Amino acid sequence: NLNEASPKDEYPMPMADMLVDGAAHNQMLSIIDANAEYNQIMVSEEDIHKTTFMCPGHIGAFEYTVMPFRLRNAGATYQRAMNSIFHDMIGHSLE
Repeated sequence: NLNEASPKDEYPMPMADMLVDGAAHNQMLSIIDANAEYNQIMVSEEDIHKTTFMCPGHIGAFEYTVMPFRLRNAGATYQRAMNSIFHDMIGHSLE
């Protein structure tokens, strides 16, 4: 099991109530639609083989090339990417 073999990434996740409180003083609220967020983060070439899974019925073996939603550290990886992308705006024009 890949999740059991992966050490937990302790990257801090934002608290929803803190985000709401932080946005309360703004006149305008815009929400980024991150519906397919995990499917936009590529898996490193050297790690793709670690994501191999089989489908029932002997259809074959498959590998993820983008970060699947259910990986143990998917949330932390996504949050780190967003903080890196928006680092200069967080706390100023972005909560």
